[in-house]
Amino acid sequence: MAASKPKIRHIALMTLDPERLAKFYEEAFEMTRLTGKGVPGSKAVYMTDGYITLALLENKADGRPSGLNHFGFKVDSHEEIESKLKKAGVRGPAKRPADRPYAETRATDPDGNNFDLSVVGFQPADS
Repeated sequence: MAASKPKIRHIALMTLDPERLAKFYEEAFEMTRLTGKGVPGSKAVYMTDGYITLALLENKADGRPSGLNHFGFKVDSHEEIESKLKKAGVRGPAKRPADRPYAETRATDPDGNNFDLSVVGFQPADS
């Protein structure tokens, strides 16, 4: 059986106020918060529409603009994608820190946009 096509499963936005933005997405789009994700001590909030996870990451105002930080693909296997990335000559994939078990590696596209690759995927929304 052929592997399924990689699918975008998360998008990460940088924001000065993750909680304010989370409330907006809850109220305007009925998104649900996820718990048990993220780095301990982080102010990040994770939301889902049941299909895509939206990570709202704290921008500590250290000169980086708010907005898109990265997006993530759910893949069946790293090996096939990694060989395609090497052929394309892009940076990565590089192993992610152990405190991010939902995204095993990160790479860039030819313009330098970050994306994560995950075989394990993401948690379902809380009840």
